[in-house]
Amino acid sequence: MCGIVGYVGDKPAVPILLEGLKRLEYRGYDSAGIAVLEDQGIILEKCAGKVSALENILKGKSFQSTNGIAHTRWATHGEPTDINAHPHLDCKKKIAVVHNGIIENYRSLREVLSNKGHIFTSDTDTEVLAHLIEEYYEGDLVEAVRTALSQVEGTYGIAVVCKDNPEEIVAARHGSPLVIGRGQGENLVASDCSAIIRHTNQVVYLEDHEIASVTREGFSISTIDKAEVTPHVQEISWTLDQIEKGGFPHFMLKEIHEQPLTLQNAMRGRLNYDEGISRLNGLNLQYEELHHINRVILTACGTSWHAALIGEYLIEDFASIPVEVEYASEFRYRSPIIQDGTVVFVISQSGETADTLAAMKEAIRKGATVLGICNVVGSTIARETDGGVYIHAGPEIGVASTKAFTSQIMVLTLISLLLGRMRTLSLEKGRGVIDALKKIPEQVESLLKNDSYIKEIAREYYKKNNFLYLGRGINYPVALEGALKLKEISYIHAEGYPAAEMKHGPIALIDENMPVVVIAIKDNV
Repeated sequence: MCGIVGYVGDKPAVPILLEGLKRLEYRGYDSAGIAVLEDQGIILEKCAGKVSALENILKGKSFQSTNGIAHTRWATHGEPTDINAHPHLDCKKKIAVVHNGIIENYRSLREVLSNKGHIFTSDTDTEVLAHLIEEYYEGDLVEAVRTALSQVEGTYGIAVVCKDNPEEIVAARHGSPLVIGRGQGENLVASDCSAIIRHTNQVVYLEDHEIASVTREGFSISTIDKAEVTPHVQEISWTLDQIEKGGFPHFMLKEIHEQPLTLQNAMRGRLNYDEGISRLNGLNLQYEELHHINRVILTACGTSWHAALIGEYLIEDFASIPVEVEYASEFRYRSPIIQDGTVVFVISQSGETADTLAAMKEAIRKGATVLGICNVVGSTIARETDGGVYIHAGPEIGVASTKAFTSQIMVLTLISLLLGRMRTLSLEKGRGVIDALKKIPEQVESLLKNDSYIKEIAREYYKKNNFLYLGRGINYPVALEGALKLKEISYIHAEGYPAAEMKHGPIALIDENMPVVVIAIKDNV
């Protein structure tokens, strides 16, 4: 939940960096900072709190710099204070670093550097990087970064500037997303394309263990082992308008109201009514390979995990293939059994969720066929899996996932339909599923147009401190998602349970002050 922006070009850097930080605020953060290269050296400003607080600090100050880096931080090592905010400097104040990720061996590195005379001012793991780069710096910033990172264990997406190289940003990635934006007489670095979309739609996604030297004229990329990399420039398909609020008070409400369109987008061109089947060519699997699937593992985090639970019901119902749903964070730390015929789906809106990427790599290491379900074109999951399906939901800026969740369910339904029709699902039932799917966007539209009763319910219960969500069968994951949303957005404690499990413990906590939300649609339960 951190953001990086870097700019080098011929325009004033500070306004561009601040704009980029504002576009990354949706990711959640507790502090912000900026470092720019002026004639007198690196000028650093940072503070705990909002980007607006940083902006107030910068007001009235004159900056000529056309090169700088900026960051929003979510505290992991060290409290959210002014001192712990990024960027961090070395002892000589020649090098500034911003960093997303976790340096797992920072304590041992810090001890070694302290013994060599380096003075630390913060409690963060990131400051170790600044001093480590200083330790190896002999005039070539790229080589200093390369050597420093060879000592690091953990994950990182970093941007580094140096007083001696006022027209260069060095960026590097391992396990934390980083993208280079290609402009005209300017280039940018960011952790998320939304930070730079106003300035360019031409981007290069850095891969793990890659280092880039970025100047206003261009950029060069190499691996940490010094192998040259040919950049693959991609075009961002969405526009600036898509990451604006569009008249809504906040992004989450906008994205809720986009669901009729995003659900249509998830289906578009993928349904064949005559054959009662879906067409998902992006899976990159031939008929024989699809028919050979005898076990499915769905792995994800958070809301995507809830979508996966729904996918479990659907695949087993339509295709009679056994399905296991795994938390990505748990999958990566045990020894999952991968057999012939096992397919692993990794599900992530961004395609960059750290635990899901780790689960993906573990599945690949085990020899599984690994397929992705993601939203962001060109993301790590999209690039590194054997195939997959885009949900085509457009950029999701709201912290709490909404339209991506329903689009993931739609895609999982299409996958279930495909696998089912290749096995036991009849043509008649396949066509029935397609008929039902085509009605969903209109049904969602109707629901959203009549939301006054939702506001009435909110007004009646918003002061309650605890909620219980109950569902059975395929509605149980919906109960889990409802409870998660209430916790995320309202900061109200909520739990989701299978309805029948209420009597096995939760009922002891229920009283007249606890609202119980029951998901009870008309089905076979």
